[in-house]
Amino acid sequence: MVEQSELDTNWSLVTDDRELERAAEALASGSGPIGVDAERASGFRYGAEAYLVQMFRRGARPFLFDPTELSSFAPLAEAVGDEEWILHAASQDIPCLDALGLRPPTLFDTELAARLLGYERVGLGSIVESLLGIALEKAHSAADWSQRPLPEPWLEYAALDVALLPDLRDAVLRDLEQQGKTDFALQEFEAVRTRPEKPRPAEPWRKLSGGHALRTPRSLAIARELWLARDALARERDLAPGRLIPDASIVAAAAANPRSRNDLARLQAFRGRASRTELDRWWRAVLAGKTTDDLPGPKTREPGSIPHHRGWPQRHPEAAARLAAARAGIVAEAERRHIPVENLLTPDHLRAVTWMPPVPPTPDAIALRLKELGARDWQIGITTPIIAASFVDF
Repeated sequence: MVEQSELDTNWSLVTDDRELERAAEALASGSGPIGVDAERASGFRYGAEAYLVQMFRRGARPFLFDPTELSSFAPLAEAVGDEEWILHAASQDIPCLDALGLRPPTLFDTELAARLLGYERVGLGSIVESLLGIALEKAHSAADWSQRPLPEPWLEYAALDVALLPDLRDAVLRDLEQQGKTDFALQEFEAVRTRPEKPRPAEPWRKLSGGHALRTPRSLAIARELWLARDALARERDLAPGRLIPDASIVAAAAANPRSRNDLARLQAFRGRASRTELDRWWRAVLAGKTTDDLPGPKTREPGSIPHHRGWPQRHPEAAARLAAARAGIVAEAERRHIPVENLLTPDHLRAVTWMPPVPPTPDAIALRLKELGARDWQIGITTPIIAASFVDF
């Protein structure tokens, strides 16, 4: 086993536009696919911007780009744009890379491939250790990458994350070929690469963790106003909202419906680093929720959505029976192929087709419905016969 401390990545930190142009030339002169990664400051800053971008290609050293110091990534995008990009858990990094004008033309996702291969552990450190025999230290994965200057051990960690990706890709690809899953993986990679960004929910405050415990329109109104006040302050200060007051504090205050500013201050469950320093702000929000005529009702389903499947056995027993029969067959097939059941077919797709199956539920009709829902061809080919057979008795 090779320890991380034994590796020398010879990385370069790029902090101005001239250095970026030289790095772009070096990467363009390298060979093979490009390892790419990005570090954000999730849990520390308001947004999900990249605070460091890493790239490595055989024949060139790892380059670490500081977006806070660079005016444009256009030269880099032009230099590497036509090559395959290797990312680990690409769906996490593509949005922040896209915001910088960096978009992979083709993608190889080592984490997604590891899932399709049935690996028990799919984190980067786990598969690097099992396939390459290198023990990575993951101590800085949840660090505040927005701080400057970045400590050298963090930069070394960031460089290794991409320096190993080409070798890891080759090892994972060999396993995909041995298991006959290469085409499955390529379809999944393209689906991740081209997936549109999710639209912002109409009422994002309803995503409050624990908010389901609030039952009355007035408590929901207080929660909404506190969420909006926190979001505005977090945006203003460029801080993650939970670092001001956590969701649990908003829910506790909304449930308590305090009668005064002092009542809010005495509420033990109302805590957080800004719970007292911004008490006047929070009390104004509570007052707005207590006095508004715009009272929110219970959460409504979006048009075209289906009821939560947990309630099907009581309210929609036929749909529940179809779902149970189809899922049993798909679980068995997933186990046989050593693919996680959620990767063999997205659970939402299975629920949608069992909630309202085509009439008649022929294999062709089921396949067409799965295609419309966004299932990939390899998923459709495997699961359509299973679903069609499970509908025979209904």
